[in-house]
Amino acid sequence: MSIISPWYQLGYVIPHRYTDLDGYQFYRVAPEGMMLVTTGLNLTEYSLSAVEKELPALWQAFDLLASRKVDRVSLSGVPVASALGRGRMLEILKEAQSRTGLPCDTDLEAHIATLKRLGAERIALATRWPESVNSALTRYLADAGIEVLACRSRARTLQENKQASAAADHELALEVGGEALRAAPGAQALLMPGGLWFAIHAVPLIEAQFGKPVLLNILSTASAALVAAGARMLHRPDPRWGRVLASL
Repeated sequence: MSIISPWYQLGYVIPHRYTDLDGYQFYRVAPEGMMLVTTGLNLTEYSLSAVEKELPALWQAFDLLASRKVDRVSLSGVPVASALGRGRMLEILKEAQSRTGLPCDTDLEAHIATLKRLGAERIALATRWPESVNSALTRYLADAGIEVLACRSRARTLQENKQASAAADHELALEVGGEALRAAPGAQALLMPGGLWFAIHAVPLIEAQFGKPVLLNILSTASAALVAAGARMLHRPDPRWGRVLASL
């Protein structure tokens, strides 16, 4: 194994056409030598019709990442999977794996796998999404045997989330994450999904205050990839980014 080239390449389909905070946060939490290879869709809003419009582009994205010889492909965008529902999403992943010959995942399935690895079946949920998205996400999680005890949100449109500042989103993560955990003292973990949510610096602060693991998209997806890498893992992640990675 070469020490001068990436030892693991994670293919990542992002719901929008650019990569900014997704990549920035990944390279803060991923161990040295792990590389993110991205391509994008053009999701315009949080709705099933908008998601279905992007499905042809999704198959093209899977094919493109497979041609780049990545080790794994993951679909970002928890609202995308939530809108489709778990049954349909799993069917898409199964077909994608058959088509590419690669393990295929989503942020949301990575959250589910991480919660199960941590033994968390009852959670608090904090989002920046409208009620329709939160309800679809709660149903998806219930289908996987995970109960949402409390949800706290600051409803925004997709465009508003794209335009939010990183500093303001950090403060929002502390505020809404704390609200969700205080509303659900029996929760075993806090889920704060959203690839556009800049919250990595809030994770250790919330965990220190409440003593419970906090899951972000990039933490769960990176950890799922590292679990799959197994003995190939050349470097371990920095535990300062929270219990999800520290537990590997």
